[in-house]
Amino acid sequence: MSSEPDASDGELSPPPITEERVLTLDDERFTTDNVAVVTGAASGIGRATAIALAVNGLTVVGLDVDEAGLDGTVERVEELDADGRAVAAAADLTDDGETEAAIEAASEEGQIRYLANIAGMQHIASLAEFPMDVYDTMSGVMLRAPFLLSKLVMPHVRATEDGVGAIGNMSSVHGHYATRDKPAYITAKHGLNGLTRAIAAEGDGTLRGFSISAGYVLTPLMADQIADTAEERGITEDEVVEDVMLGQARTKELMMPVEVANLFVFGFSSHARHLNGGDLLFDGGYTKTYE
Repeated sequence: MSSEPDASDGELSPPPITEERVLTLDDERFTTDNVAVVTGAASGIGRATAIALAVNGLTVVGLDVDEAGLDGTVERVEELDADGRAVAAAADLTDDGETEAAIEAASEEGQIRYLANIAGMQHIASLAEFPMDVYDTMSGVMLRAPFLLSKLVMPHVRATEDGVGAIGNMSSVHGHYATRDKPAYITAKHGLNGLTRAIAAEGDGTLRGFSISAGYVLTPLMADQIADTAEERGITEDEVVEDVMLGQARTKELMMPVEVANLFVFGFSSHARHLNGGDLLFDGGYTKTYE
């Protein structure tokens, strides 16, 4: 099966997730007795991560405001006949009550050991023109919610017999550097890196925190911003992909959601026990090379 994006319908879309595309690891804690909470699980990286963790044998509780999308994720896990399972827990992450209820529901599915903070959003505008209500929403979803979720999940991990678990945060190349017209996203991702280190500092070595910084990943969020970036910069959509998204990278391919999901699989596994407070930088050379 080709690994290239599907453009047959005129739009970029990643290939379907199959078990062959998922990194599978032998880990004694990857069982249905243990729960991984995944935010943004209705689509994109969140959906891919939920599927990949279920394929690895975990019980996955997916959080998202998009109930139909969550149902689609659960259905895909069932279609793959995964060793694990997926459960939908619809929640608005900007609502503390709904977030707390979702974690309580997740705890009823097994021992919570893992949390993947993936939910995100984007808005293209210069800092001087950025609407503050949009800033507040983005900050709420991408920084405050991960903070609250980590606060809620940490006691559950500590209550397990060995206190072993991990919280993985979806950062970005924009957590390492800044570009034009994404000030709220950049601010949130830099803050998320700080949260990652705070988790590691308080995790006593067994509860780990790590982040993942990818370049441009072929998700609905990324596809939606192509037109916005083209309009903001006065260039064509092709130029956005070729010059903005892939221009500085040395690897001239968009990353696929399942490739990011596989990093969460590794990060949660015992193979990554020394990954604590660190960042997995898979950006194709964006931040470490230049011309």
